[in-house]
Amino acid sequence: MEGVEHRVIKVNGINMHVAEKGEGPLILFIHGFPELWYSWRHQIASLSSKGYRAVAPDLRGYGDTDAPDLVTSYTCFHIVGDLVQLLNIIAPNEHKLLVVGHDWGAAIAWYLCLFRPDKVKAVFNVSVPFIPHNPQMNPIDGWRAIYGNDYYMCRFQQPGEIEAEFAEMGTETVVKAFLTYRVPGPIMLPKGKPFGHSADTPIALPSWLSEEEVHYYVSKFDNKSGFTGGINYYRNLHRNWELMAPWTGCDVKVAAKFVVSDLDLVYHMPGMKEYIHNGGFKKDVPMLEEVVVMEGVGHFIHMEKPDEINSLIYDFFRQFD
Repeated sequence: MEGVEHRVIKVNGINMHVAEKGEGPLILFIHGFPELWYSWRHQIASLSSKGYRAVAPDLRGYGDTDAPDLVTSYTCFHIVGDLVQLLNIIAPNEHKLLVVGHDWGAAIAWYLCLFRPDKVKAVFNVSVPFIPHNPQMNPIDGWRAIYGNDYYMCRFQQPGEIEAEFAEMGTETVVKAFLTYRVPGPIMLPKGKPFGHSADTPIALPSWLSEEEVHYYVSKFDNKSGFTGGINYYRNLHRNWELMAPWTGCDVKVAAKFVVSDLDLVYHMPGMKEYIHNGGFKKDVPMLEEVVVMEGVGHFIHMEKPDEINSLIYDFFRQFD
């Protein structure tokens, strides 16, 4: 990608790969699963041209960043700790910064706002709203009760099991299956028929995703630990739930903007629409601006509709310049 600087920075004992472009107020872009810094390529190009310093790391376990072996090294505190240390190194004089997150990256951005609101001027999150801690039910048991054992988050729990099945499918097929998923419902991964079709079913790419772009993802997930690093985030959902008990009842004290799409699987989780639109979300994030629901768009909004997302980010952040 033209003009993007790549470097490796040591944070909390691991080597973190960071892509950045531009000068000005720093925007930290946090990617999700199964993604990389590269998922923000359109936003990096746009926002850097508008006077911002766009910074997008490969998170712990992804791409050219180290992937620790221990499953327990992927809690929300490890990931947020990496980002705080990264910011301390690359922007030591910047008191507060702007944050953008999608999918797991949005969840991490909400954690960052909870743990270190002193670091965040404003947050723009896509797809995943703030989810308050529920002391009555850990998330994996909750999802299993609703969707059953074939639900992808449940299938991800046993180390090595889903990786072996993904290896049989092939990295390219797995990447395409996730990035092109547009069903407004749960991802199910039954053995022998993941994503609801046979593993060898051809997957057509949408206009917003090229074979060359897919190849970049494949080249990185074929390297190092494969999908294990990213899947380990899901393996810490129960552990995160236990660790987050002290934050029960806490709200997010940061200015926020949230965008979701009507075909996003997250938007169709039980109770999610009601939480987003009926006051619960606003109660937990008091400084939340009006939620934007994009029509006819899937989960990977920032790649499918980059121009619209770029404009929304710019319009929201420029009030904090």
